[in-house]
Amino acid sequence: MEKTIRLTMAQALVRFLENQYIAYDDKEHPFVEGVIMLPGHGNVLGLGQALAQEARNLKVWQGKNEQGMAHTAVAFAKQMKRKKIIAVTASVGPGSANMVTAAATATANNIPVLILPGDVYACRQPDPVLQQIEQTNNLSISTNDAFKAVCKYWDRIVRPEQLMSAMISAFRTLTDPANTGAVCIAIPQDVEGEAYDYPESFFRKRVHRLARRAAEPEVIAEAAEVIRSAKRPLLICGGGVRYSEAHKEFRQFAEKTGIPFGETQAGKGAVLFDHPLNLGGIGVTGCSAANEIAKKADVIIGVGTRYTDFTTSSKWLFKSDARFVNINVSEFQALKMDAAVPVVADAKRALPALLKALGGYVAPYKGEIEKARDKWFKELDRLRSITFSKDYVPEVNDANAQSAFRFAKDLDAYLAQTTVLGAINLMMDKDDVAIGSAGSLPGDMQRMWCARSLDSYNMEYGYSCMGYEISGALGVKYAIGDKHDVYSMVGDGSFIMLHSELLTAVQEHKKIIVCVFNNASFGCINNLQVGHGNDTFCTELRYRGEDGKHSGSFMPVDFAKIGEAYGAKSYTVRTMEDLRKAMAGAKRIKDRPVVFDIRVLPKSMTDGYGSWWRCGDTQVSENPKNVEAYKDHLDHVKDARKY
Repeated sequence: MEKTIRLTMAQALVRFLENQYIAYDDKEHPFVEGVIMLPGHGNVLGLGQALAQEARNLKVWQGKNEQGMAHTAVAFAKQMKRKKIIAVTASVGPGSANMVTAAATATANNIPVLILPGDVYACRQPDPVLQQIEQTNNLSISTNDAFKAVCKYWDRIVRPEQLMSAMISAFRTLTDPANTGAVCIAIPQDVEGEAYDYPESFFRKRVHRLARRAAEPEVIAEAAEVIRSAKRPLLICGGGVRYSEAHKEFRQFAEKTGIPFGETQAGKGAVLFDHPLNLGGIGVTGCSAANEIAKKADVIIGVGTRYTDFTTSSKWLFKSDARFVNINVSEFQALKMDAAVPVVADAKRALPALLKALGGYVAPYKGEIEKARDKWFKELDRLRSITFSKDYVPEVNDANAQSAFRFAKDLDAYLAQTTVLGAINLMMDKDDVAIGSAGSLPGDMQRMWCARSLDSYNMEYGYSCMGYEISGALGVKYAIGDKHDVYSMVGDGSFIMLHSELLTAVQEHKKIIVCVFNNASFGCINNLQVGHGNDTFCTELRYRGEDGKHSGSFMPVDFAKIGEAYGAKSYTVRTMEDLRKAMAGAKRIKDRPVVFDIRVLPKSMTDGYGSWWRCGDTQVSENPKNVEAYKDHLDHVKDARKY
């Protein structure tokens, strides 16, 4: 009879986590790096005691905000190419609810994260407990049921022996490249402390093998036939290229076929920016090179992409008769875009097989790629060198320029966002990592950012979650260590929304460089609002004026002082000389975070480059500009692919 070990459910959970390994490409290492914990009733006694007693190799960090610490785990797993994770745990009620947003971020991006929220009592004897929501129609429902909609696997442990089957399914999901995302295992606070005689086999070393699925030969042959017929083929480099570590295979496929490629946000950094076939970002936030080639492409080969609306310009970018070959480990993703040939396989195995099947095919481009790249790099040089003078006077009838002029007058700021971003990119060491998520910065970065080393770009744009940027920078730092720096590109809106883990970085002596682009507004949404015929409304950070509206002067928030109050080293940047000094100073710092408070003019970001985004224009309005915007909407919809 098998020997057993008497442990509490929480102790058994920690011991199980200690013994989970992942194997891929003849490599093997522990899968769970550690646990980020924000203790409260619901996890402090059961799981907290278990971590103190049972953690041997697992690292334990103290979080400051539940959403923030979960985003730290998301960015860590993303930077580790999904081959190592961090678990996160919080208390009952609002503590756990705060993690729902981060769970959605993980699942939208197909990033594995283990969520361990504390839960109400399974026995129900003391109900209703503090922070419990009572559903009169179903007393088994708790706050943690909210995770069901945003997780790839969900379970609740109401008896200690249920832990065993639950964790097997949890790790099945976490280690499945085609179906990974957030996993939620809700742990009621009474069950955490209840004991059970667990079989020793449950705690033996368990190796989860990351299988590299090969494509069916018949599908490879069909895909090759479609590509050989192409006169203007185009590759799309998606996040799956990086997660499968198919960097070399993708680059060689492009080189040997002569097929150019555009990059998604998740795929950027799989190939260096200066590769002669790299057209840069594609889609809504893409650049002219990729979008101009994409509009004429007759075959699109998507590798590891989900074809989000930003990649396809709401399915408007590609010709209606263009054909698709989709290489993806997920059958669901491979079947996207009508008339697609679905190559359901790992990119690292599928690309060499497809290259062989093509039998020496070379795309018949004749100078178009070089011309498109040259045109874009001239535009990139222009964006990096935009300057404004204090003597600048805007046109009276230009509302955007008037807003920027008012900002400059109120806050004495004249830097262009594109100029600052370009300068930071070039002044960073080539192996440093840049991270971002929301606002206008992801668009500027997908267009402008030059990845000078592999995997040096960590953009969360599957969920575009404000608040990821600083928490995520800490996660990237945990992943890459202290040899290289991490630069967080964050708008003032996102900084205000969530910067709690900046304090954790101070506590852990982790250097992250937080670049706050302060334009006193939610600039991206203000652009969307004004660009579709509306007046500014609740998107600028202004004092309330005498007219009762937010029409007063811009609010001069000092983000440098916020950083200093936490214990970070801060720099105030108002000129390019300030920026150069800040960058030089930041490079000398070793053991604490750095904050740049950079005031940039509104409306000084990138825009356009042959894209369109469907975003719900108003069909009926008293404002003629809205009506005109809706007409433009209809003109684009009629040219978009239907599904």
